[in-house]
Amino acid sequence: MLKEKSATSIWNSCLEIIKDNVSAQSFKTWFEPIKPVELQGNVLTIQVPSQFFYEWLEEHYVSLLRKTIKRELGTEARLEYRIVVENNGPTPSTIDYPNFNTGNSNNQDTSFPLTLQGNNIKNPFVIPGLKKINIDPQLNSNYNFDNFVEGDCNRLARSAGYAVAQKPGGTAFNPLVIYGAVGLGKTHMAQAIGNEVKSQFPNKTVLYVSSEKFTNQFFDAVKNNSVNDFVHFYQLIDVLIVDDIQFFSNKEKTQDIFFHIFNHLHQSGKQLVLTTDRSPRDLEGMEERLLSRFKWGLSADLQVPDFETRIAILEKKMYADGIELPREVVEFVAYNINTNVRELEAALISLLAQASLNRKEVDLDLAKKIIKNFVKTMSREVSIDYIQKTVCEYFNVPVDMLREKTRKRMVVQARQLSMFLAKNYTKNSLKVIGKHFGGRDHSTVIHSCQAVQNLIDTDQEFRESVTDIQKKIQMSIS
Repeated sequence: MLKEKSATSIWNSCLEIIKDNVSAQSFKTWFEPIKPVELQGNVLTIQVPSQFFYEWLEEHYVSLLRKTIKRELGTEARLEYRIVVENNGPTPSTIDYPNFNTGNSNNQDTSFPLTLQGNNIKNPFVIPGLKKINIDPQLNSNYNFDNFVEGDCNRLARSAGYAVAQKPGGTAFNPLVIYGAVGLGKTHMAQAIGNEVKSQFPNKTVLYVSSEKFTNQFFDAVKNNSVNDFVHFYQLIDVLIVDDIQFFSNKEKTQDIFFHIFNHLHQSGKQLVLTTDRSPRDLEGMEERLLSRFKWGLSADLQVPDFETRIAILEKKMYADGIELPREVVEFVAYNINTNVRELEAALISLLAQASLNRKEVDLDLAKKIIKNFVKTMSREVSIDYIQKTVCEYFNVPVDMLREKTRKRMVVQARQLSMFLAKNYTKNSLKVIGKHFGGRDHSTVIHSCQAVQNLIDTDQEFRESVTDIQKKIQMSIS
């Protein structure tokens, strides 16, 4: 009993640190389900819900877990896992499904059929009489996981999507709701899941449909008195992907029919993948009973890609098209187009088109002219001197001290942070950055950047200071 209390106490202390270093959504998804099991010496054993859960923690949070455990148990601390074994059914044994027919007066018996009656089901996409095996998935084969660039902005969604594609209907991510602003890759991700399922499970019936098409099909079914056929058709689907569900807003009849289709597919162990431009909790004009079902699985957001990810996206696009561009041009485009992936790719296409039409080499001057069409005001590049001045003002340290060999803690921290920001906000090489700090070499800059990143990952007060300084720098270049 004492060991159990000790394990719980240690893990709760770890959670307090972890909570300050991950987003609320990530904490709820990946850390709240963990249960402390036992503590033996400096080895803490925790229980995780599945093999995928364990692999995700090891791949994405191992550094944070290691630092946290060592802070609580010392430098020799170790973390061990116990994994809950899943059964062979359509869902893991740890999943409890809510009762569909309680808590809502609107949840009454319906005339919509829940079983199939024969093979001649009308297909709203083509013509009546098509059997299940002939249903066109409506997928674009160009959307796949191989050409979806992974970064911090989308890692949760991509990994969850890939897990769903490997085991449709058999993970805790059902439904999988992918949300984010326009142009961040929601449709790409959703269709990549569908294409991967078709590749891994050729006999499964996959269907991608936009919410607008679904609504129009339903209206046609009502007009033609064929609602039962409409419902029958969607009950055939093993993996249903519905894009832009926010357009169901205030369409009561459409929501009602989708509610019953959702229930049948979910109860049958079929997979649902939904996309929307905002978090399910922020969707307006939706029935509460439908919103509650959206929250059963996992909601994963796609955020604006950071600078490194934007460069990776451009390089991926260039490689696919057999194009080579100067590095400074690629960095310039990535630096100035920072809203979404769609604009980033459009800028690259425009740049290449102008170069081809005017028979010019793609250089920095041409890039500057083209980018003006995509951004209202060109961002001014911040200088290393300005970064040093901003950091020193914040920490109340003389700027010239950054070039000295002093080991005073505040000066060292200001110097390391200035190097870190210079690397992130300027296009200067590590060697050039080092020269601005008393002629230090590139290895010193790398070490400083790593030291700052470690503090950002583990020290909330320091992280808030960095955020404040970054805001000042952003204001100067906007």
